[in-house]
Amino acid sequence: MPELPEVEVVRAGLAAHVLGARVTDVEVLDPRSLRRHDAGPGDFRARLSGARIDDVARRGKYLWLLLADPQGHRLDDALVVHLGMSGQALLARPDAPDPRHLRLRFDLAEAGESFPGGRGQLRFVDQRIFGGMFLDRLLPVHDAAGSPVPGAGASELGEASIPASVAHIARDPLDPHFDARAFRRRLLRTDSGIKRVLLDQTAISGVGNIYADEALWRARLHYAKPARSLTAAQTRDLLGAVTEVMTEALAEGGTSFDALYVNVNGESGYFARGLNVYGREGLACRRCGRPIRREPFMNRSSYRCPRCQRAPRAL
Repeated sequence: MPELPEVEVVRAGLAAHVLGARVTDVEVLDPRSLRRHDAGPGDFRARLSGARIDDVARRGKYLWLLLADPQGHRLDDALVVHLGMSGQALLARPDAPDPRHLRLRFDLAEAGESFPGGRGQLRFVDQRIFGGMFLDRLLPVHDAAGSPVPGAGASELGEASIPASVAHIARDPLDPHFDARAFRRRLLRTDSGIKRVLLDQTAISGVGNIYADEALWRARLHYAKPARSLTAAQTRDLLGAVTEVMTEALAEGGTSFDALYVNVNGESGYFARGLNVYGREGLACRRCGRPIRREPFMNRSSYRCPRCQRAPRAL
């Protein structure tokens, strides 16, 4: 599943090309991609036709588009995009051939210099159909003192709102409003292993299996180490490692192992060559030389160095 770097690459790509564009038509080729839009394809199409795209925002692994009506009034609902395991938000010229697994097509006008005559398309492609789109009402966001604060981790306008379905998602370490002290308190309240906490999107968002393993290797922590046993210094080191690895991945366009993750232009990311443990079973640790191990974890795998990331004594 795309993690924060991959989703942010898609968000930034959309923002660079479709801000100010107007939706002239929506074609639903597979209603399964609208399963979370309870009112159905007809309502989805009617409510989006004529809407202007004012912003492309993200929190964790969720994207949403802020919309305005033809008169320029902001709509109460945002278009939420969840890429799931294989979702792709692709930009194309209207005459470009349809890709396989095309589920939704948005015709755009006034789409900017990237498209001849300002006309282009946003295409939602999803091989496994675990992702999708839906319209969802926006909620205001405030800080502890009651002042409005940006609801997104990344956006162009930084507005103090967030879709209701995304409001439970925690902020990520790249978000200026991420609360490291609150995260530390969360660790001290649980006996769960630290990787379970990293994967809990209500505790810290944007981290999936790849970047959890990479950050834990950098911080020299075993994935099953009880979260409450981390010292304050280890917590700081871990957050620093998460921030570092995701920043590096962003610079490389994210991590692509196959054709399922691509940016809005259909291009792969190149951070896979910078991975230190994930997917490197049997290869030498780049720090100590011991072979990397792959171990079962929550119906998936964890990769670690047995010397740099020693198992807790309880295991």
